[in-house]
Amino acid sequence: MNGAAPHVPVLLDAVLAALEPAPGTVIVDATFGAGGYSRRLLDAGATVHAFDRDPDAIAAGQAWPETREDPPRLVLHPRRFSEMVAALAEAGVAAVDGVVMDIGVSSMQLDQPGRGFAFASDGPLDMRMEQDGPSAADFVNGAPEEQIADVLFAYGEERQSRRVARAIVAARPLATTGELARVVRKALGYHVGQPKDPATRSFQAIRIHINAELDELRAGLVAAEQLLRTGGRLAVVSFHSLEDRIVKQFLREASGAVAGGSRHLPQQKAVTSPTFAQVSKALRPSEAEVTSNPRSRSATLRAATRTVAPARRAA
Repeated sequence: MNGAAPHVPVLLDAVLAALEPAPGTVIVDATFGAGGYSRRLLDAGATVHAFDRDPDAIAAGQAWPETREDPPRLVLHPRRFSEMVAALAEAGVAAVDGVVMDIGVSSMQLDQPGRGFAFASDGPLDMRMEQDGPSAADFVNGAPEEQIADVLFAYGEERQSRRVARAIVAARPLATTGELARVVRKALGYHVGQPKDPATRSFQAIRIHINAELDELRAGLVAAEQLLRTGGRLAVVSFHSLEDRIVKQFLREASGAVAGGSRHLPQQKAVTSPTFAQVSKALRPSEAEVTSNPRSRSATLRAATRTVAPARRAA
C-alpha cells in the first residue's frame, strides 16, 4: 500500500469537513481498512490512532512512514474499535478531537476470494474479519435451522428466511461461497438477469452475525462518546439500514432529540444533559461519486459535535 489506498474511500470530502483535521489534532480512525481516511487526516497534519481487527490491514499500515516518526503520527491498534478507550489509555491518550467510523466489510476483504466475504469469485466460506474464531462455514454447517433463519431475517431482512434456512440445512455440508450462493438462489427461485442477486441478503446476514458487527457498532459509539473532548467531532459512515438505524437512534438519544409520544406510547423523557449537538442530517453520495465509485451507492454519513456534558455511561 505504501500509504496509497487501493480503493476509493466513501464520502471522503464530507468526512473531512465534519472532522476538521489540523496540525495538533488527535483523531481515531476506528476502521483503518486500506487507510483512505487516515491518509487524508495525516496529510492535514493530524495524529491518527487507527484501529482494525483484520491483521492484513494492520500489516499493510505498518509500512507507512508516519508510523516511524518520533513521535509517530500514525499509531496502529490491532484491536476492535469497541476497545478504543482502553487502547488509548494504554497509549497515554485520555481524549481525542475526532472519531471516524466506516462500518462494515472493506473493499479489500470483498475483493479477496480467499476471505470468503463475497460470491463473485468462489472461495472458502470464511467471512471472519479477525481471521480467528468460528467461520461462516462453522455457522451454516453447525447451527440449528431455526437459528439460521433468525439470523437471515434479523440481519439480512430476508423475508423468506425459513425457506432459505431449510435449504441450507438440507444441503450441508457447505464449504465454499459459491455453494452457499447456489443454495440460496435455488431456494428463492433466482433467475439470471434479475436486478439483484438474492444471495446478497444472506451473505450480509451471516457476515454480520459471525463478526457481531451491530454489537460492535453500538459499543463503538459508546466508546466514542467517552473519548471525545468537548467540541470533538464524530463522523459515522454506514452502508445499510440496520447500521444507520443504530447510529441515528444513538445520536437522537444523545442529543436529547427523542421522539414525541403518541396514544400508543408515552412521551419519552429527554436527555437532561445532551452529550452531542449539531447533529447533521443524513448525507449521501452525489450521483458523480456513485458513478465513479458504485460501492458508495448505499452509504450514509451522520456527524455530530461532542458537548461538555459527561458521557452517559462507560464504554
